[in-house]
Amino acid sequence: MTWEQRYRLKHAARTSLVVWAGLALVAALVCAPAVRWLDRQTGWTIFGLSPEGARAILSALAGSMLTFIVFVLSATLIVVQLASGQLTPRIIAIVFAMPWVRITLGIFAFTYAYTLSALGRVDDHVPDLHVGAALLLNLTCIVAFFVFVHRLSSGLRPSTIMRLVADRGRNVIEQVYPLEYDSGRAEQARSNALLSSSGEVVEFNGRSGAVMAFSVTDLVRIAREADAVVELVPQVGDFVALGDPLFRISAEGRPGSAAGLRGCVAVGAERTMEQDPRFVFRILVDIASRALSPAINDPTTAVQVIDQIHHLLLCLGRRHLDDGHVRDQDGKLRLVYGTPDWPDYVMLAVSEIRQFGEGSLQVDRRLRAMLEHLIGALPEARRGPLQQELTMLGSGVERKFRDEEDRKHAGIADYQGVGGSDS
Repeated sequence: MTWEQRYRLKHAARTSLVVWAGLALVAALVCAPAVRWLDRQTGWTIFGLSPEGARAILSALAGSMLTFIVFVLSATLIVVQLASGQLTPRIIAIVFAMPWVRITLGIFAFTYAYTLSALGRVDDHVPDLHVGAALLLNLTCIVAFFVFVHRLSSGLRPSTIMRLVADRGRNVIEQVYPLEYDSGRAEQARSNALLSSSGEVVEFNGRSGAVMAFSVTDLVRIAREADAVVELVPQVGDFVALGDPLFRISAEGRPGSAAGLRGCVAVGAERTMEQDPRFVFRILVDIASRALSPAINDPTTAVQVIDQIHHLLLCLGRRHLDDGHVRDQDGKLRLVYGTPDWPDYVMLAVSEIRQFGEGSLQVDRRLRAMLEHLIGALPEARRGPLQQELTMLGSGVERKFRDEEDRKHAGIADYQGVGGSDS
């Protein structure tokens, strides 16, 4: 099994509703015989139902539970679609990957299968413990439904989604950039230069999509075995199609295994956050951009986005950014891959919101507060791109606000956008 196949299995286990529903059905089929055996051994009585009463109750519960599952899934899809239309379509995968969504639907599937199993065992004798467990499970599902509705209604609020994305973003930043910033250690701004135009090129031969992740360890191992330097041409998040260059292998090394290299890169229909901090900023900026569109005109949501971007940039700016060069234990360069630098992140996080928010008092003031704070809090080497964005923000204020008093107010840093200190 290749690294890509293992990655897809792990990704499905964390995000797929089908996997969790299947596991719930299997668990029900395993638990049902165990409970029947316990019923025979103990003879416990919970409700003392007659065969006719047990069959009637279980039949009604089984039918209603199936309807329940269909209703919950349909309602969830509708609510998520409405939320994605207001925020961004990129939150759909995030919502369905939430643990409480998968756990709740798993409970429903487990209860449905267990209830059918209990119904099929009712004849002249009622396995009371088995039937009683099915009744209690259905009552539990009613409570779980109300909890699910409450979590869904609160979990799809813009502030909750933004906080969820930002929390995951901080984890990704700490994982991708584990080292603290050190002014004595140089950061290579660009690491995606081609190793050699004469190197062997491995083309992508799968279904087109975005690069989701890749295995550094396996690529270094393959490069070491081939005594070569391997370059991953696309960056994480880039779109690749059939025939696009995927790897370039240095001409000095022995030919490597194209299939082995291809199995170290996961390509899918949509970007993921796991190795792609830029995707975190992309989601947040998309939410702010849509909020600032003329159709929605919700600058308050954009200010809430800036709150999260502010702390993500603060976290990112205090870490040593990856240079995209990996060496083996002997110190030989084995892997080169493209990676964004600090100006890339600043441009991604700020420029579009600054452009779409021109003329919005809230957005201008909140952006100014963020940029001024980051300039003062981050190391000297981080300040250039931030100062440039601050200068362009001032130019936008001068251009959009004709009244001198409005320009004065727009030039004040305010962490609330409008409502904080005006002095």
